[in-house]
Amino acid sequence: MTMFEIIILAIIQGLTEFLPISSSAHLILPAEILGWKNQGLAFDVAVHVGSLLAVMIYFREDIYRLTIAWFGTGFTKKMSSDARLAWFVVIGTIPAGAFGFIMKDWIEINARSALVIAITTIVFGLALWYADAKATQKKTTNDLTLKDTILIGLAQALAIIPGTSRSGATMTAGLLLGLNRESAARFSFLLSIPIILAAGLFSALDLIEAKNAVDWNALIYGAGFSFVAAYLCIYLFLSWISRIGMLPFVIYRLILGIVLLFIVFY
Repeated sequence: MTMFEIIILAIIQGLTEFLPISSSAHLILPAEILGWKNQGLAFDVAVHVGSLLAVMIYFREDIYRLTIAWFGTGFTKKMSSDARLAWFVVIGTIPAGAFGFIMKDWIEINARSALVIAITTIVFGLALWYADAKATQKKTTNDLTLKDTILIGLAQALAIIPGTSRSGATMTAGLLLGLNRESAARFSFLLSIPIILAAGLFSALDLIEAKNAVDWNALIYGAGFSFVAAYLCIYLFLSWISRIGMLPFVIYRLILGIVLLFIVFY
């Protein structure tokens, strides 16, 4: 890849990993429109590492607090609210992990087409619009129940289908369950940590087994630009989401889906 391609793809990954607009839909565009080759497994691992570092550093205080609480009272009858939230992050990750492990190969073969991505981008964009329009926004993460967590976890599992958007699916579920926008986004971001970590580890194992030559400069720059883009994305999204709502992202998804449909049929 050229340096220009590295920068563009890394920024796309860093931004779209956490915005409710689908990273897979965006990563297909350079190949479809500009004719760029697939960036390869090693680069994919690198940009995911950058995104993972960004979300972990941004939520470092939350991670520390939840971890301490989980080991402190998480295995007792009188667990703290932080310990309970830590358990909910663990429980909410299980459906996506199980679904991804079982369905990954089938999805890779049968569902990574531009048509599938276009349809899911539009359908789940409309679902996000409906959830935001009907949201009561009365609850915070402290009000989450086990049932809420399982439902949000199941929504996250759907995101293995390209074009769905992991953050979009979990925020949609959170809003439908009564969470306010910021709480839905924060819980979505916390849920992303174990999922991105697991996906990165599995991809890294595949990379080791492949034993291909590695362009370390591309990986370092990719991880770096992905980190910066992801960190800024998280910061700005959480700062603005309570004021702007989800409608701008819904409109963007609909436009993107239509563009992809145009590419497919014309």
